[in-house]
Amino acid sequence: MFANLRQSIADWIFRAKVPETPPVTLAQRRIFVLPTKQGYFFALVVLVLLLASVNYALSIGFVLTFLLASMGAVALLHTWRNLAHLKLRPGRCDPVFAGDTASFRVVLESPSRERYAVGIRRRGEIPAFVDVHATEPTVASLAVPTQRRGRLRCGRLEVFTRYPVGFFHAWSYFDFGLSVIVYPRPDPTAGLPPQQSTSGGDEGIPVPGDEDFALLRGYRPGDPPRQIAWKALARGDDLLTKEFQSTASAELWLDWIDARAPDPEGRLAILAHWVIETERLGQSYGLRLPGVSIAPGRGEPHRNRCLEALALHGEGTAP
Repeated sequence: MFANLRQSIADWIFRAKVPETPPVTLAQRRIFVLPTKQGYFFALVVLVLLLASVNYALSIGFVLTFLLASMGAVALLHTWRNLAHLKLRPGRCDPVFAGDTASFRVVLESPSRERYAVGIRRRGEIPAFVDVHATEPTVASLAVPTQRRGRLRCGRLEVFTRYPVGFFHAWSYFDFGLSVIVYPRPDPTAGLPPQQSTSGGDEGIPVPGDEDFALLRGYRPGDPPRQIAWKALARGDDLLTKEFQSTASAELWLDWIDARAPDPEGRLAILAHWVIETERLGQSYGLRLPGVSIAPGRGEPHRNRCLEALALHGEGTAP
């Protein structure tokens, strides 16, 4: 009930422009304070003590009542000061694959003194608590599980504290428009992209294949029996496995049409696997999607651009 009351008050008062321009400083007008359940119980105890002291004319009762009331007032001030003039900035939000946990990072800065037990959370989720050191930036990271590809938006965040005694809940809201790109989950059963092998070609790079013998290596559990060097074993050597390779074209196009899957999400998963594997093999590759064409290249920026195009496919957002 108290949480819903706080939420209703904040939704009515808080009308900040989204996304907000960093840094956001928690000035007096941005901080809201209400008692917690423990705070309301504390106030009830003080009220009962006051009524009993008045009814029975207890001097020691008045002393205890006003002492507790003054302690509550001081706790209110310190709870508010724990957020006052705190500066917030957006942090780096790295892309993840669908099914992994995304991290929304917020940088907190205190211009003068240390702040303790400062929490940040999305609505209805578990908060992240940090202690903010004076003149030293502190990063709070919110872990959010992902389920599907696309752009995962963080939305409005709440920064709050109940320090030092938990009788009051001070909070504020901010929204930097944080978002994370969620790549499609690669399909490990997709294998290598088609038309990669160019046996007999003069130009290219060696990749795993089944055309030319490459080398003998130690046996690993799971190697197919047909690749085991039985002749070497018969000569008394250790158990070895034959490796073959093919010659791959220096440039490769990963095409939507070549990804055979019953649904678009399956095709995106296959293409994501092809991007990762082709990059690992060191090839130059391009990507063709309906309405999107990325010229061949290689390297981590090119890989991320291709994966981002797969993640945002169908959302009308250019990578």
